[in-house]
Amino acid sequence: MLQNDAFIAELKYEAANTRKMLERIPEDKFAWKPHDKSMTIGRLASHIAEIPVWVNRTLEADTFDFATAPLVRNTYENTAALLKVFEEKQAAAITALQNASDEMLNAMFAVYRGEQVIFEMPRKVMIRNFGYNHLIHHRGQLSVCLRLLNVPVPGMYGPSADER
Repeated sequence: MLQNDAFIAELKYEAANTRKMLERIPEDKFAWKPHDKSMTIGRLASHIAEIPVWVNRTLEADTFDFATAPLVRNTYENTAALLKVFEEKQAAAITALQNASDEMLNAMFAVYRGEQVIFEMPRKVMIRNFGYNHLIHHRGQLSVCLRLLNVPVPGMYGPSADER
């Protein structure tokens, strides 16, 4: 099996889990946040919806520089918009992975902030960390928000307490 096939299969599996979470957010709670230091649930969900773009960023260049490409922090206002963005980013990530050879996935990728090297690692490790682990981390935060709002939390890797 080629590495890109394994990455695509995992991305699709995680996308189904992510979609279940995004669909559960009550639209009247998009401005809610659990703490003053926290993002609103709408901002957190918007960030989650856009995370697959890191697959493309990693495969379409050798570097990413936060100093010259600052991140835009979008907040989508409803479930339909969230899901539309997520599906678009997910489809683009799959397309990028379909075109990625093992050689490309093994090549190095670096992240900078101006002259400062934040880290350098093989593209496949970057995709795993920024594309997958990052998504799963924030999805976990979203599950806590749903619990605090008394919204039934969907199971990710088996049934949740709400699905038993």
